[in-house]
Amino acid sequence: MEWNFPTAEELAAALRAREVTSAELTDEAIARIERDDKAINAICVPDFDRARAAARGADQARARGEDRPLLGIPVTVKESYNIAGLPTTWGMPQYRDYVPAEDAVQVSRLKAAGAVVLGKTNVPLGLQDVQSFNEIYGTTNNPWDHGRTSGGSSGGSGAALASGFGALSIGSDIGGSLRTPAHFCGVYAHKPTLGLAAHRGMVPPPAPALPADLDLAVVGPMARTARDLTLLLDVMAGPDPLTLGVAHDLTLPPARHERLRDFRVLLLDEHPLIPTGSAVRAGVNRVADALVDGGARVERHTPLLPDLTEAAVLYTQLLFSSSAARFPVEAYEQLQTHAAGLSADDQSLDATRLRGMVLSHRDWIEANNHRELHRHGWRQLFSEFDAVVCPITPTPAFPHDHNPDLLERRIDIDGVEYPYLDQLVWAGLATMPGLPATAIPAGRSPEGLPVGVQLIGPMFEDRTPLRLAELLEHKIGGFQAPK
Repeated sequence: MEWNFPTAEELAAALRAREVTSAELTDEAIARIERDDKAINAICVPDFDRARAAARGADQARARGEDRPLLGIPVTVKESYNIAGLPTTWGMPQYRDYVPAEDAVQVSRLKAAGAVVLGKTNVPLGLQDVQSFNEIYGTTNNPWDHGRTSGGSSGGSGAALASGFGALSIGSDIGGSLRTPAHFCGVYAHKPTLGLAAHRGMVPPPAPALPADLDLAVVGPMARTARDLTLLLDVMAGPDPLTLGVAHDLTLPPARHERLRDFRVLLLDEHPLIPTGSAVRAGVNRVADALVDGGARVERHTPLLPDLTEAAVLYTQLLFSSSAARFPVEAYEQLQTHAAGLSADDQSLDATRLRGMVLSHRDWIEANNHRELHRHGWRQLFSEFDAVVCPITPTPAFPHDHNPDLLERRIDIDGVEYPYLDQLVWAGLATMPGLPATAIPAGRSPEGLPVGVQLIGPMFEDRTPLRLAELLEHKIGGFQAPK
């Protein structure tokens, strides 16, 4: 039997019922990658020999009566995670030969849960793009249209899932890096609440794998169904044992509701700083119609919503202040000179990005204090609503654009060009306050490209947007395989 685009849940059931072995599933996944990945280039570091050995081990464990959440299920891992014996480069040519000695904590959790790791998926240079291409491994193409990007920075994982290369993948997200590839490739992803999942070993080379707290950045699951996201999140969630001295264990509260008609949802499809393209707006409205049809309470306006312009500015300041922290002194001084030359009247996001890169510690503290006010605003909003539905980016997947200067790039929204990095404002809406957000498929554009939306939930109530994603999957459909 050929397993075309199975879910992890289906594979687990088939393995438990002895309908298939992990060795068979792994051989089939490898054959699919060897047949189809030449055109996609999602799997940049194959690990097939060890995958086959792990599959045999999983079958032996099952024969002994063992059962674990992911026992025998083929998965992939974003290139930026350390896997002992494989290179970790973050797409940076100077580190093409860097090989870490131990697994990232999340890779260890995957293996402990019984997963079979097929290999690593492609990323952009330094994980700093909405596309996935680099000098070492080349360009990852969108499975729906090879002339377009699969997204970034977890673009290889999104493309791998849409191509049937494994049932699950793990990625990371600071600027939509889980959600944007899901949106562009027609799959599911979940950006967990900030701090929910340990990230040690998801670190740029050659930095040591330390359990430091990251600002804004999270690690999270990607899958082809909402239920699979929950399955994988349960494996990933929990603090780093090095920081707490305990085994990882974290009990998240249950979803607020089990039925669509009980949900209270705020719908957003307009941002003051960038227009929403017609294809994405149609996706938001498709979800709105499904919610209304299912009896949910849907609103499009509330005075409780934190100011979207201020949220985007705060996100930009916090994001770019960290991005320039390791720049060489000369480059940093040049940035300071450029920032000092900006007109005080220039309040564009480009100017905000430049000022953010040279933010003083005093100004960072002020921005962080404003973030806490926004978090308080979100807490108040989520006393009246259970989830917020909004875009992930303003457009479906766009054509490859490899201009090395991101500030020179433009994003085409219904025939009008806008600064490329301005598209991050929707991703930042959940990232800046650290809220969980689930990316779901919401139909296709007139050109046949996938369109996704995100469901933002209350802090540490990740199961609420995940449950809503599952209910909407039943209502409007979910992943469809590209032709």
